Amino acid sequence: MAEIKDPENTIIVELKDGNVVIELLADVAPKHAERMKELARAGEYDNVAFHRVIDGFMAQTGDVAHGDMEDGFNIGRAGTGGSDLPDLPAEFSKLPHDRGTLGAARSSNPNSANSQFFINFKDNHFLNGQYTVYGRVVEGMEHVDAITRGEPPANPDRMISVKVAADA
Repeated sequence: MAEIKDPENTIIVELKDGNVVIELLADVAPKHAERMKELARAGEYDNVAFHRVIDGFMAQTGDVAHGDMEDGFNIGRAGTGGSDLPDLPAEFSKLPHDRGTLGAARSSNPNSANSQFFINFKDNHFLNGQYTVYGRVVEGMEHVDAITRGEPPANPDRMISVKVAADA
């Protein structure tokens, strides 16, 4: 595994093919980074489906209300929910939506991000300044690339477990 420089701001996502290590950008988007750690520590992201995976674009997950494939899973509603916590204000920055960056999914309201996020398969600079970038994959992008495609996928992949590296 890659050297983890800041375990408190590193997330390890277990996928079917292996682990994905995400460096959270707490200095750029502190509220979003804190939210991801809070939900990971509560086990909220475990077994949550990748409900929207568009080839050449991104893989979206994180609907803790409707996306848990072990508890009340509803693929028809996956992508419409969030956590019980309040929505987050946008934390836009100059960081580009490059391959492997983590973006906060939201509705048309810029201040509606909650628990859902996406990982960019390629540079998606048309998203710059419109969605909060708050992390980047530092290891395991090949496992992200292997996530089953679909809107929604017929047999979606899931995040088996999501942990803060400091706790792993």
